Formats: sequence, C-alpha cells, structure tokens
Amino acid sequence: MARWRDTKQGKPPKEKKKKSISKKVTEQNKLPFAYNIDKAKAFLTDSFMILMPVMYIIIYLGFGSLQNVAQHRGATWAAILGVLGLIVVLLYTIKGQTPGLKAYNLKVIDIQTKKKPSFISSLLRYVFFTINFFSIFGLAYSLFRKDRRGLHDLLSGTAIVYDTKTDK
Repeated sequence: MARWRDTKQGKPPKEKKKKSISKKVTEQNKLPFAYNIDKAKAFLTDSFMILMPVMYIIIYLGFGSLQNVAQHRGATWAAILGVLGLIVVLLYTIKGQTPGLKAYNLKVIDIQTKKKPSFISSLLRYVFFTINFFSIFGLAYSLFRKDRRGLHDLLSGTAIVYDTKTDK
C-alpha cells in the first residue's frame, strides 16, 4: 500500500521485496540456515514416522500392555527415548537427515566442517534437544538468533540448513 506522502507528491508506490524462504543465506557463514517453521514441520513428520512406531513397539511388544506401562513408566520412557535416540543419531550420522528433514529438503551439518555430523555431535544434539524440548527457553532460543540455531545446536556444534544439492 502506498504511503500518503508519496501519493500526494505523485511518486509511484515502492514495491516490497519478497523473501526467498527456501534459499535465504545469512551473511554470517553463507549457509542457508533453515527457518523455524520448516524445522517444526520436519519434527512433526518425524514424530509420526519414527516416534509413534517406536512407542507402539515398546508399549505392546516390550511391555505387553498399557497396564504394565502404567506400573513401569520410568522404564517405558527410558526405553522409548533410548530407541528413538539410537535411530535419530544413526540417521544424522549416516545420512545427515531424518525422514522429516528429507521431506522438507533440510539436513543436519557440523558447523565447522559443513558436512554430516559425527556420532558424538549427533548424540550430543539429541541429548540436548531432548532436554531443551521440556524447557521454554531451550526452544525459544532460536527465535532470537539470526542464524536460527537452537541451544542444542550451539552446544553440539551443529545446524539445520537447506539441502542445496538437486539430485531429483
């Protein structure tokens, strides 16, 4: 919408620049850091593709029934988070992405090497993300940074970026 002053002086309205969401590159490292909304979509996709089957298998095959789960809540959650962690860490280390990250053309990289993270970095990222998931500060931290890296990314030396290779 044109400003009144510009209209009064007969100037044409200025056109707004459109942001390129998928390929925006920050000036800091020239890396295409992923937007928080895309990371959230990938997390929800992973929740349904990885977490739900793991929970089903652990609850019904591991503990037998919901009644046993109610008696052993701590062991149930430890088993679920352990198996989920193993799967996610191996996917980060081997492929650099989970199914949710792949669906939204994202990948996890080591910020120093710009390649797939090591096993230790992936493990630290999973542990710190799990801790940060239960705190408001941990998740909101990325909203205040230009590179949109979360606290778990800073502590583990990783980042989620857009996958720029085109092999389709």
